[in-house]
Amino acid sequence: MCVFFVCLAAMLQLLVIIEPKLINLREDIYKTVIDFELTEEHLALQKTVREFCQGEVAPHIKEWDEKAHFERSVFDKMADLGLMGVCIPEQYGGAGFDYISLGLVCEELEACDTFLRVAMSVHVGLNSLSLLAWGTEEQKQKYLVPQAKGEKLATFGLTEPNAGSDVVGMRSHAKRDGDDWILNGEKMWISLGDVADHFLFFCWTDAEKQKTRDHSGMSCFIVERTMEGFSSGTLHGKLGIKAGNTGYFSLQDVRVPQANMLGNEGEGFKIAMFSLENGRYTVASGATGVIRASRDASVAYANTREVQGQTIANFQLVKQKIAEMEADYEMAHLLWLKCGYLKNQGKPSARAASLAKWQATTRSETAASMAIEVHGANGYTNDYPVERYLRNCKAAVIYEGTRDIHTLMQADWALGLKKEPKARVSLPAYKSSDAKEAKA
Repeated sequence: MCVFFVCLAAMLQLLVIIEPKLINLREDIYKTVIDFELTEEHLALQKTVREFCQGEVAPHIKEWDEKAHFERSVFDKMADLGLMGVCIPEQYGGAGFDYISLGLVCEELEACDTFLRVAMSVHVGLNSLSLLAWGTEEQKQKYLVPQAKGEKLATFGLTEPNAGSDVVGMRSHAKRDGDDWILNGEKMWISLGDVADHFLFFCWTDAEKQKTRDHSGMSCFIVERTMEGFSSGTLHGKLGIKAGNTGYFSLQDVRVPQANMLGNEGEGFKIAMFSLENGRYTVASGATGVIRASRDASVAYANTREVQGQTIANFQLVKQKIAEMEADYEMAHLLWLKCGYLKNQGKPSARAASLAKWQATTRSETAASMAIEVHGANGYTNDYPVERYLRNCKAAVIYEGTRDIHTLMQADWALGLKKEPKARVSLPAYKSSDAKEAKA
């Protein structure tokens, strides 16, 4: 009996020692598991963006789309809400939310209209996050801070008239001149191309490597609209995203200082791939908003449209379309949510972003098409928003990696032929205000 009590006492002492460690281990495990519940901050942000869209954009979007009118003031209002720097740290003028918040904003914006999300993609996803990760402190203070505050609009210049998916096929080039660089080239299909203030410009800085298509000869520069030799224009006749500005810009002997090179010489291609990964994340979450909007419009119409003495919601094939939209929405939402989680944790997310972008955009096109079918002839007119959803969503299947490119990428990852890209820098993991205060 004495031996029993001795053993029991020893076990209790051991429990006192290891219990705190077990609690810490449990907390660490919880931290590594995706939490599907949105935080109160997430829900409040989601509500804010939804109300903004309903109050400031939805009443006007039909007219803006018809007239191909770009309403610049919308982005000033978004800046007032902190959206133009939603996931940029507060020290650089941003709102300090996490990367999942960026996804939530993009989903809400595109559920209203694609032109809103496109601006977030180029301004935040492609440009500002690149400055955050790759920029010097001087570059962040000069360019990132006003962008995060929404005082300046920013975009991304990679695509050229003869170079899209074939990035190394670009012809833009730069030549060193003392402490400066002389930039020449033309970029095409640039969102906010004719209205943005700041641009990331990718070009060749090594002519010999250009001849052999060696991407380590490419570099990236920060260019300002006000620089001498800069010009831009707007592209017209688009199928969709008519309320957004899509343009081109040209650099003719534009002189920029060495201080405006983002990253090191020869890192342009790596920066471009880094930027595109973040852009794809915003495209994926935005396309998810199209699926949701298509579903919601179809549900509302099916519950009110009467045929043969009953609402079409009772027809099985209508139900099938709505059920498929529901399933596609949930799948797409989870895919981008996983990508956002990986970004928050500071983990590689290129593969997740590619998969989310590929599936969400493909399914958004299907959802918008089915929504038109649910609406019948009414869906073919702009009296209802579903035809606009279809016209708008088609572009996302093409830009930032076509569906064909992503199909091949996902196959290569599955086959072990492709690995997560490694670069000198990566997107900083999200740190909550509590974590920041504790560290301080």
